[in-house]
Amino acid sequence: MIALVDCNSFYASCEQVFRPDLQNRPVIVLSNNDGCVIAANKHAKALTEIPMFQPIFKIKKLLDDNNVAYFSSNYTLYSDMSRRVMDTLKEFSPLVEEYSIDESFVDLSYSRDEDYENLGRIIKNTVQKNTGIPVGVGIAKTKSLSKLANKFAKKIPENNDVFVVDSEEKRQLLLRSLTVKDVWGIGRKNAEKLTKNNINTALEFAEMPMAWVRKEMTVIGERLYRELNNEPCLELNALPEAKQGIGTAKSFGKKLTDYGLIEEACSYYVSEVADLLRQQKSSATQIEVSLQTNANSATDMQYKNKITITLESPTNSTVKLTKEALKGLRQIFKPGYRYKKVAVNLLHFVPDDQIQLGLFEEKTKIESAEITEVMDALNNKFGKNKVKLGSVGVREKEWALIKEHRSPRYTTQWDELLTIGKKE
Repeated sequence: MIALVDCNSFYASCEQVFRPDLQNRPVIVLSNNDGCVIAANKHAKALTEIPMFQPIFKIKKLLDDNNVAYFSSNYTLYSDMSRRVMDTLKEFSPLVEEYSIDESFVDLSYSRDEDYENLGRIIKNTVQKNTGIPVGVGIAKTKSLSKLANKFAKKIPENNDVFVVDSEEKRQLLLRSLTVKDVWGIGRKNAEKLTKNNINTALEFAEMPMAWVRKEMTVIGERLYRELNNEPCLELNALPEAKQGIGTAKSFGKKLTDYGLIEEACSYYVSEVADLLRQQKSSATQIEVSLQTNANSATDMQYKNKITITLESPTNSTVKLTKEALKGLRQIFKPGYRYKKVAVNLLHFVPDDQIQLGLFEEKTKIESAEITEVMDALNNKFGKNKVKLGSVGVREKEWALIKEHRSPRYTTQWDELLTIGKKE
């Protein structure tokens, strides 16, 4: 049996963990630069006037009138809370597939407890006890069915966030209760195709002739069809596949004309993506830098450009990647524009243990790896970006994202730890 464990309103739940006063209040989380709503807890979702992705300036009065707590996105906190949830799930099985930041598949075949209803509740209660994050648990024989079971567990209040598909009766109840749009893996086009053929529920799809599914929805649709009929086709993968592209593209907190500030932001972003690259033990063969103005502005002159640089040899060195990125930035920068965003992308990776250096590769070209190791060690010990390249500068507040409502990074920064007691 496989469990799909999904955190409820994850971003909002992370904010509530350290704020007991928010437990029964509507809570929303905002996008970069505090632009629009990207996450909401159940109390906020109950306010139908707050649609997802609504710009906050349009609903500010509505939020205040309904006592809604709103936060700038705090991805450092969310990432660490996700890690804590995943670590808890690994107490129940050595095989856990981290599907996204807030959900994982758990192989329950290692468990001695065959009362899966009870086991699902133990998992739910243990995660909440260890992390404070509420979760839903769907358990079934296949990944696709467990995904639907999780949705059904949350949809029906009587399920109390746990649903187990351990009988044919429950399988049919589950599939009959959900539409084809609810099925993981059925995209918009296939959903429309099924609806046109009068196939509206997941059960109706699972009862279709196999030949039709294979012809109209290819092998991917056939695998999904088999999964819904209790035939496992999708294996769990405990080791996530290495990414083949890592990038970041954040808007500035304000429009910039000063090349120096843009250069500092670009250097900072390179250090972020290079760190992620090293974590997966890969090196990049190309780096792409892009620059653009605000395309939504009716008054600003418009300009955007990008450049892709092929590196002499694959690298994950912050020093080398920053040097090449800034070369590219200088080539595409044009004065006289008000820039809104710079982006950095690392492309075409090779594993670190498979890098082939040139026959006459000079030692100086690989010395930066030693510098990077020292920087990583110091930053891991004393905190992110305590040691950085000079090109990052010290003017981050002049270009960084607007985060007027960011909560503390309670779990990763010593000076932002939660404190209890009265302040003198």
